[in-house]
Amino acid sequence: MPQDDFADLVRRAVRDANVPTLLMVLVQLTGDTRWLEKPYRPTRGRGLSENDSGGLPGDVQEEIRHAAADAIIAWHDGRPMAIPEPDESLLTRMLSVAMGEEIPGEYGPMIADDLRTALNAAPAPPDVPRPPDGSSAIVIGAGISGMLAAHHLRQAGIACTIIESGERVGGTWWHNRYPGCGVDVPSHLYSFSGVVADWPYYYATRDEIHAYLESVAAEWDIPSCTRFSTRATAARWDEAGRQWSVEITGPDGTREVLRADILISGVGAFGKRKLPDVPGLDRFAGTWCHTATWPEDLDLAGKRVGVIGNGASAMQVVPAIAGTAEFLTVFQRSAHWVAPFEKFRVPVPDPVRFLLREVPLYRSWYRQRLAWVLNDTLYQALQKDPDWPHQDRSINAINEGHRRFFTRYISAELAGRPDLVEKVTPSYPPFGKRILLDNGWYRTLKRDDVELVTDSIAEITEHGIRLVSGREVELDVIVFATGFDVVRFLSSVELTGRGGRTLGDVWHGDDARAYLGTTVPGFPNLFCLYGPNTQAGHGGSLIFYLECQMRYVLSLLGQMFDAGATVAEVRAEVSDKYNEDVDAAHERMIWTQPGFTTYYRNSRGRVVVANPWRVIDWWQMTKEAVLSDYHLDGPGAGGPR
Repeated sequence: MPQDDFADLVRRAVRDANVPTLLMVLVQLTGDTRWLEKPYRPTRGRGLSENDSGGLPGDVQEEIRHAAADAIIAWHDGRPMAIPEPDESLLTRMLSVAMGEEIPGEYGPMIADDLRTALNAAPAPPDVPRPPDGSSAIVIGAGISGMLAAHHLRQAGIACTIIESGERVGGTWWHNRYPGCGVDVPSHLYSFSGVVADWPYYYATRDEIHAYLESVAAEWDIPSCTRFSTRATAARWDEAGRQWSVEITGPDGTREVLRADILISGVGAFGKRKLPDVPGLDRFAGTWCHTATWPEDLDLAGKRVGVIGNGASAMQVVPAIAGTAEFLTVFQRSAHWVAPFEKFRVPVPDPVRFLLREVPLYRSWYRQRLAWVLNDTLYQALQKDPDWPHQDRSINAINEGHRRFFTRYISAELAGRPDLVEKVTPSYPPFGKRILLDNGWYRTLKRDDVELVTDSIAEITEHGIRLVSGREVELDVIVFATGFDVVRFLSSVELTGRGGRTLGDVWHGDDARAYLGTTVPGFPNLFCLYGPNTQAGHGGSLIFYLECQMRYVLSLLGQMFDAGATVAEVRAEVSDKYNEDVDAAHERMIWTQPGFTTYYRNSRGRVVVANPWRVIDWWQMTKEAVLSDYHLDGPGAGGPR
């Protein structure tokens, strides 16, 4: 691009750019640390706000914008970056200034690692010793987890086959197509590190996310190693052959057995829909569907529609279909805490999109700030205070402050409707269940053609729903926004390990446990991405957690190959100790608080979905495998090759 055109676009872009991010760019490009001092220091943002102005006076903002534009233009014109790799001390100081709060020094290595990855447009292949000739892997699922696994395994020299039940890549983002479907994590954070994405909106819709995944799949050549419309039904560890035998069923019903040294589960947690146990569905004369299987030809115009559920999918679909349906009835079992959604469907200005595409330093610091807002800032607020006197409504003083904020927000959004305020205000502490983002939910509930029903459902009748109170609600369409069976990990495939024990038996159905959420004693060379206790419970991007898991798997495989082994199985005592620590950490956290239910817990009340660690802890735990945590097997095991 000609320099004059670049300069013009940069000067336009900085007008709308995030000021704290521009400050970080200025420091690294110029080497001048005065930008970290007053009067340039931003104030702390509130909640999930990106704090684009930094809370600074207009004249100070303008000074920063002009200086940043000059520095970026000079960099593009050939002037080298003054501080290409800030040391960890400077990085934590910089992020502290950018966020308006103190960042502990322990975060320095993670910030440095993330910036190196983000600034490197073509990340180097993982440092894994050459695997034995003929090494192979089977990956189940071509969603985010499966794509990530296959890409890195192939980079490491391991032949890989993906088994995908759908016709395209994307997993849950391919299958879920209901109106309003989208992500509640900022688009630029819900991305693979090192893969540049040109997001049109700050929070992407389902179609935008799937298009991104399709583009990444093409860049990584995922379709060439994927068998689409094929289902993996069972997998068995062959002790004699030291391999996995995987039974698959092709699109024409043909059954086949594939063999591989390594088995990766990328099936995720949102593949099996959950329907409530309500009698009478078989006699309903109208149309019904689950949000996960939304019919493409479903026409709601002029229909009386009932939505059962008010969780994440309901909160997206209800505002999207209100006004199309003649009348919309929402059946609520329990209330959810809802946070303001500052940038819902807000487009990224074209000049800022240019800046994010063409200036890696701006993109990497913008992403770093998003990560901090959504990562560990909330962690302390989720720890129980045993001396706190209001255990029924909050768990500590910070949590009580969150409750006050959210209740004020509810009252403001539903002003004039005390009946709705009473119905939607939860009785349990904030963050006990997943916090939802308000994409027009409260405004939709105030509409004349929408009703929120909190009476329990007794049965589904031929013409609608009968409530326990005896009232009958006539409906033409019933939509189940009732989520997924997320606690039965890997239930779609019967996995049999050593000694003929199935994973379902080992986990007693819904009591899944794995070392680092990744590997299980008795199941050699099996690695689960998005396994038990790996969901970002208190914040952050799922993709970050998955990348940490995959980095750990590659570290283990590399050390295993270097030791002359071909099989690794985590030691039972190592896994047991880890899961004892997981349970102990959860006992101190909000998700084990009595008084409410959450999909994070199984039928025994044990938290099996959410991750109890700080993001920095997870990053450190998964940075490098410890080979002594594993039993090794295979020719040459027991010493370096």
